[in-house]
Amino acid sequence: MSGGACALATLLLATTTTVASPTTSFSEQCLAFQPTSLLPNSIIRLHEHIPSTTNITLPGMDSTCARTSQVVPIEACRIALTIPTSKRSSFIFEIFLPTAPAWSGRYLATGNGGIDGCIKYEDIAYGLSHGFAATGTNNGHNGTSGQAFLNNPDVVLDFSHRALHTAAEAAKVLIAAFYYKAPDKSYYIGCSGGGRQGIQSADLYPHDFDGLLVGSPALNFNYMSAWRASFYTITGANTSEGFIQAATWQGLIHDEVMRQCDELDGVRDGILADPAPCAAIFRPETLLCNCTSPATTAGTNATCLTPDQVSVVRQVFSPLYGTSGQLLYPGLSPGAESAATQRLLSGTPFPYSVDWFRYAVYSNPGWDPASFTIADADVAERLNPGNARSWPADLSPLRDAGNKLLIYHGGADQQVTHFNTERWYDRLSRSMDSSSEEMDEWVRFFRIPGMGHCSGGTGAAWKFGQSAATAEGLPFEGERNVLKALVEWVEEEKAPDRVLGTMAEGGGTRWHCRYPEESIWVDGQWTCR
Repeated sequence: MSGGACALATLLLATTTTVASPTTSFSEQCLAFQPTSLLPNSIIRLHEHIPSTTNITLPGMDSTCARTSQVVPIEACRIALTIPTSKRSSFIFEIFLPTAPAWSGRYLATGNGGIDGCIKYEDIAYGLSHGFAATGTNNGHNGTSGQAFLNNPDVVLDFSHRALHTAAEAAKVLIAAFYYKAPDKSYYIGCSGGGRQGIQSADLYPHDFDGLLVGSPALNFNYMSAWRASFYTITGANTSEGFIQAATWQGLIHDEVMRQCDELDGVRDGILADPAPCAAIFRPETLLCNCTSPATTAGTNATCLTPDQVSVVRQVFSPLYGTSGQLLYPGLSPGAESAATQRLLSGTPFPYSVDWFRYAVYSNPGWDPASFTIADADVAERLNPGNARSWPADLSPLRDAGNKLLIYHGGADQQVTHFNTERWYDRLSRSMDSSSEEMDEWVRFFRIPGMGHCSGGTGAAWKFGQSAATAEGLPFEGERNVLKALVEWVEEEKAPDRVLGTMAEGGGTRWHCRYPEESIWVDGQWTCR
C-alpha cells in the first residue's frame, strides 16, 4: 500500500465516528476544515468559501499563464496549499470541494500544458459544474518558462510526474476528511503536456485514477522536443532570405495540399479524414517556379516556390530521423500547415524546446537553438531528465486494475503530430501482444479529423467535451461529451464506440471513430469502418 493509500485508510478509520453538525452551514464547514493537520508538511496559501457563480481573481497567477480570473459555477470550498516534495522543491496545490448535496462522489484531477506551471482553473470549474471535487497544481514551478529546471532535478521530477501523483494522494486524503467518505471514483483530464502527464500517470501510478481522459499527448517527450527544435533550423529565421511567410503556408501551400489530397477520403470539404495517404503522395514540387511562372515567392503574393523553399516544405512534412537512420519522431501531418505558422513555422525557436534543452538537458542558459543538430536529440534521450520520456510499452498494471484510458488527437494538430499517437498506440498493442479487440477493453483512441492542437480547426467537429471551452452548449451525455463517456465506461461498463463532435461554426456534427477504424464517406454521410 502506498503512503497516500495508507494515510487515507487511517483517516477513514479516524473519521467514521465524526459527523458534522446538521446546523453547520457549508461556509462554516469549509472554514473550520484543517487541511494542514491532515497534510502536516503542507503550508496554507489560501482557504475560502466561494458562493455560486463568483468570479474569483487570481492575483498570484504568473502573468505568462494569461489568466487573471475564473467564474466558479457552484458553491465550493477552495483550499490552496504549498506541498513540499524535497528539500529544494514543492508545488502549489488547489482543491475545490462542492457542497455535499452537489458532490457526485467523484474526484477530477486536471493537468497542465506545455512545460508550464499554470493551473487550469477553467477545467477545475468544468469538473465542479458536473459535481466533481477538482484539483490542479502548478506542476512544481510557476509560469510557462522552464527556467526553474536549471540545476534542480527535483523541479524537473515534479514536472515529469511527481507533482500530479502527490496531488492525487493528497486530494484523496482531503476529500475523505471533508465528506467523511473517500471518493467513489477518481478521474484525470489533460491535453498536450497534460496528455503526457496522463500517460505517465497511467504508466507509473496505475492506481491513481480509475479513468483518464488524455488529449494530444506529448509522448516521446525528448524526441518531440527535438522535433520541434528542428523546425527553426529547417525554416530559418523569419528575417532570412527566402523564408516562407505565413501567408504562403496558409494560401499557396495549403491550397496545394488540399488540391492533391482533399478528395482522397471521398469528399472535398477542406478536411483530411486521414492525413496518412496524403503524406505518402504529396508532392510540393508542383509548386516550383519555372520559365512560364515568374518567381513571385515572397509575402502575400507568392505564386510559386524556389527549389530551396520546396525542400523546406518536404522537410516539414518528413519525419525526424536519427544518425543511424532510425525514426525518432513522425512528421507534421498535411493539413496542419496553416495553423503551424503560429509556432513551428513561425521562423522563431519553439520556446518549450529551447527551455527544455537549456535548463533541463544541458543546464546551460546560453544554449543556442540555431545550433540544434540530431546529436542534441540523442543527448536529451540519453539523459531523459526527470524520466519525462513518457513512451511506455506496457500498461498491463492499468489494464489489470480495471482502469480505463480514453485518448483523442486532432488530425491537423499543429504542435504535436497525431502520427506519433498512432505510432505509440500500435507499438503498445504489439508489445502487449494485444489485438484491437483486446485493447478496446481498457484503452480507446479517437482520431478527430481536421482538429488542431487540443481544439480548433476550420470546419472540424472539434467540440466534444474534452475541456471546459469545448463543452459549452453541449449536453453532458456520453455520445456528445467524452468526459461523461469516460464516466459511463468506468462506472457502467458502457464503452464508447464513437464520439459525436460538434462544429463551432453552425453547429453541424460528425461522428469520430475509435482507432483503427476510419471515418469513411458513404452515401452522403460519414461512417466508421
